[in-house]
Amino acid sequence: MRGRRDCPTAGHRLPLVVVSHGHGGSYLGHHDLAEFVANAGFVVAAINHPGDTFSDMSRAAEISEFVERPADIKRLVDFMLDDAPDAAKIDATRIGFFGFSRGGYTGLVLAGGSPDFANANVPCTDPNLPICHEIKLERTPMTLARDDRIKAYVLADPLNEFPRARELENVTAPIQLWASQFGGDGVLPGTIPALADALPKRPEFHFVPQAGHFAFLAPCSIQLKQVAPEVCVDATGFDRSVFHAHFDQMTLQFFKANLR
Repeated sequence: MRGRRDCPTAGHRLPLVVVSHGHGGSYLGHHDLAEFVANAGFVVAAINHPGDTFSDMSRAAEISEFVERPADIKRLVDFMLDDAPDAAKIDATRIGFFGFSRGGYTGLVLAGGSPDFANANVPCTDPNLPICHEIKLERTPMTLARDDRIKAYVLADPLNEFPRARELENVTAPIQLWASQFGGDGVLPGTIPALADALPKRPEFHFVPQAGHFAFLAPCSIQLKQVAPEVCVDATGFDRSVFHAHFDQMTLQFFKANLR
């Protein structure tokens, strides 16, 4: 990333977009999208989710992480509106959300979704994982953070823990929903179209042919492709950089249209 630290923020009553990364990701995972939206006049804030980020996976396999993620984002919005250096320049009525994978799940909870972990079509093949054991015992959390301050959502390959329409009946905010053809990292391809059908208000739906789950992450450098090919290398014929030029633009258009 290229930029200048502590440069002054131009403008007033600026819209805000908050970003939630996927399983084991980081706040840098969508840096190209964040930069593109920020250059268009938005304030963009991204965090690492404690316990489920590249530098701290201590709770990534526990059900507690699915409770804490929405609460993390709600606290982020609190901070940006109340205590951040640019708080006075943010319009509290114009807040959007971007989430990928588990971050997409996070957004659905914030929008009013009520997950059903025991009946969701999510692979849980290792009974030794704490989350699989907790689901089997049906000790699933009941109190999850919702945030009605967020007015529009862009969700990329969200982890779908909402098997029926009734778990989503309170989700009424505008949603732009993206689905990869192949899925990955626990996200099954068929669950995203099913999610689109289950939402009470039809989302703006985009299917990405030849894309795997990690195609929604920022294009990788040559060095990163060598270190993390499972995250960086796409199917033959799929150009992540070309896709992101379209993806970033469509995301920006959606936020502009729904955060007027």
